[in-house]
Amino acid sequence: MLALTLLASALVVGLLLVPLGLPGLWVMLAATFGYWLAVPDGSVGVLTVIVVATLVIAAEVVEFTVAGRYARQYGGSRRASWGAIVGGLVGAVVGVPVPVVGSRVGAFAGAFAGALLAELTVPRERRGVPVQVAKGALIGRVVAAALKVGFGVAILFLVGAAGLVGRMAATG
Repeated sequence: MLALTLLASALVVGLLLVPLGLPGLWVMLAATFGYWLAVPDGSVGVLTVIVVATLVIAAEVVEFTVAGRYARQYGGSRRASWGAIVGGLVGAVVGVPVPVVGSRVGAFAGAFAGALLAELTVPRERRGVPVQVAKGALIGRVVAAALKVGFGVAILFLVGAAGLVGRMAATG
């Protein structure tokens, strides 16, 4: 029961880290993997770990590509799309000097700046409205953050259900 309580706590903490731009999904994956190692005969098996790992990787891919897609939807070039992706990644890594949420703010600012600067390098007759394109990249980055929280909720329910079903089967 202690292992299941620790797993649940780690999953909740991981989920709370996601909106802050911290590696909460990776904490959730590590907790799931650790539980599987600690309780090898439990209901959280290798399939659950593989599914969680797949969801974490998918969430990371979604997070860094959605801003680019939104930049394109807002009239941006392919260059602006890549600018949003690279800018968001650089912004997340560098962050801004704001405690706890600096990486998230940096990712938002980076996506905006990357799309804006990249769109400004496109010849005038083929470019969209740079500020509008950058706004699209920013909106995409916000949508991506919300989607990542959704992935975290799905992981929480998936692993929680696996753990509870195993616990009920073991006591029933």
